[in-house]
Amino acid sequence: MAEAIVEVSGLVKHYPLTQGVLFRKQVGSVKAVDGVDLTLHRGETLGIVGESGCGKSTLARMLVNLERPTAGSIKYKGEDITRLSGRALKAVRRNIQMVFQDPYTSLNPRMTVGDIIGEPYEIHPEAAPKSERRRKVQELLDVVGLNPEYINRYPHQFSGGQRQRIGIARGLALRPEVIVADEPVSALDVSVQAQVINLMAGLQREFDLSYVFIAHDLSIVRHISDRVGVMYLGRIVESGRDTEIYDHPTHPYTQALLSAVPVPDPRARERRERIILSGDVPSPTNVPSGCRFRTRCWKARERCAEEVPVLAVPSRLQELSGPALHESACHFAEAAPVGHSRTNTPELR
Repeated sequence: MAEAIVEVSGLVKHYPLTQGVLFRKQVGSVKAVDGVDLTLHRGETLGIVGESGCGKSTLARMLVNLERPTAGSIKYKGEDITRLSGRALKAVRRNIQMVFQDPYTSLNPRMTVGDIIGEPYEIHPEAAPKSERRRKVQELLDVVGLNPEYINRYPHQFSGGQRQRIGIARGLALRPEVIVADEPVSALDVSVQAQVINLMAGLQREFDLSYVFIAHDLSIVRHISDRVGVMYLGRIVESGRDTEIYDHPTHPYTQALLSAVPVPDPRARERRERIILSGDVPSPTNVPSGCRFRTRCWKARERCAEEVPVLAVPSRLQELSGPALHESACHFAEAAPVGHSRTNTPELR
């Protein structure tokens, strides 16, 4: 296993809820991220999947220090970057860059492509002398598959896929070691998604990059990721190698997600039972006690309401070996292949 380049421990982000106009009083909080632990190793891609609103984007913004955590630590090469400010934080940000979700709003329409990609050099002038910046920008355009002669064009003159390539080029400008990609292909057509994913995979090999790749499309995450973390209501509920998660999920939420993935083989589709979860995702302002998934889980028992499950290899599975042996935050984790028959009838509401 390669060295750990980013280590996240106990990461929490709560947004206060207030009422009143003149005298604002806090009446609660939105628990966007509530105790996340994860590790990114050098040269690997860590995929983060989950439903909309589970805290994926908030986690991404904290990793690049666009949001300050309420609690917890984010260590880059052993140094806690949540405690940095000024020049020290600026130096770290040069090595951890972000690719945003929407290529239509993440690029300034008043700036040319050359100015957009070259802006990191204005913020970090030590990265490139002024005399070489235009050449470097043109090289970056070529690297992401765009014509270097497009340097004086504006964002509205490009398609969505081309705009996302511009965003990727901007992220590469400072030669970072880590790129956090927050749903970088969700706004693109399916055919364009494949092109951008293949581009990012090639750039990873060429520039020795480490990715945190956030998405809600399980097929895309499986294609590009080495390890996967499944997120639900602000917490990681299952974590392991991509083959472990996709072929032998042990958490009920992961099993439900994977049962919804389309299967091209009609015979395999007939053998697999779709898991339809009852109820809605609880509000992050009023999360359930104990296990957060228990209100929608067919395995829920009294213990699930009283005790918060820890993300670890379940004791009932520790005698096993192979792909089922990975971390899961469930008291009743089951080493079942995708498609295993089950009934979604929660015993505890």
